[in-house]
Amino acid sequence: MRKVKASIEIKATPKKVLSAFTSSKMLNGWWGVERHLIELKSGGVYSLAWKISESGIGYVSTGIISEYIDNKRLYIQNFVYFNPEKSILGPMSLLIEVKEKENLTELSICQDGYQEGGDWNWYYNAVSEAWPKALELIKEYIESNN
Repeated sequence: MRKVKASIEIKATPKKVLSAFTSSKMLNGWWGVERHLIELKSGGVYSLAWKISESGIGYVSTGIISEYIDNKRLYIQNFVYFNPEKSILGPMSLLIEVKEKENLTELSICQDGYQEGGDWNWYYNAVSEAWPKALELIKEYIESNN
């Protein structure tokens, strides 16, 4: 199966960088997440929602946390993407890792489990372009709010 990998170095602590994926304020600040339910524990829920209006929720990404190591990694399995205009896509996995490197933190993302055909091809192409841009947004958000 296909996977998307991306990484970036950020001038911040590993704790702060990993918090970009677990803190309500930070998720909203860099990614525009409007609501979330995150249980930071093995077996916990990881759900994010965007584009919320009176008619409903536009997009949802959700999965189960299989591993959370404070200041090191967040591993989400059974990751599913909901979009009202596409098929429900999943399950996938999303691995977020942070490593301290001198005065920087290396943030690495690996999302995998992409199947072939139809909406899968659309989603794979969209995510292949989106993760590098999202990491730049995280870097800018964290470094400007340090």
